[in-house]
Amino acid sequence: MNAIELFDQTTLECSKLITQRYSTSFTLGIKTLDKKFHLPIYAIYGFVRYADEIVDTFHDKDKQALLDRFKKDTYDAIDTGISLNPVLHAFQLMVNKYQIDKDLIEAFLHSMEMDLDFKTYNDSKYHEYIYGSAEVVGLMCLKVFCEGDQAMYERLR
Repeated sequence: MNAIELFDQTTLECSKLITQRYSTSFTLGIKTLDKKFHLPIYAIYGFVRYADEIVDTFHDKDKQALLDRFKKDTYDAIDTGISLNPVLHAFQLMVNKYQIDKDLIEAFLHSMEMDLDFKTYNDSKYHEYIYGSAEVVGLMCLKVFCEGDQAMYERLR
C-alpha cells in the first residue's frame, strides 16, 4: 500500500468508526450488505452524521458559520479530490468514484440549513426538508449500489 492508499484507507476507517459510535442500527444494517459496499456507505454516513452534528450539537458555537465552512470544505474536497478532514476526504472519494450528483449533496446541506432555524413547515417545506435530510441520503447510497450504472440508477430512483 502506497502513502496515498494509506491516507485514503485511514480516512475511510475514520468514517467507519463514526458510524459505529453514532449508530449501532446503521452499523448492523451495513454489515448485511456485500462487503464491497461497507466503506462507501460508511463514508456517506460519516459525512451526513457530522453535518447533522453541526446542527444538533454545537449550541454554543456559530452554527451557521460552521455549516457554511463545512459546505465550502465539502465542495473544495470534491473539486480537488483531497481534504485533510478525514470525513470529507472519505466522502469525496465516494462522490467522485460513484458520480454522486452535487444536487443530492446540495439538497442535503440545504435541509441541514433549514434545521438551523427550525420552525413549523407547511406541506411543501416539509417535503423539501424530508427530501434533503433523508431521501437524498438513500439516493447517494443507491449511486453506490448501482456501481456507475446510470440506467439502473434512473430505473430504481
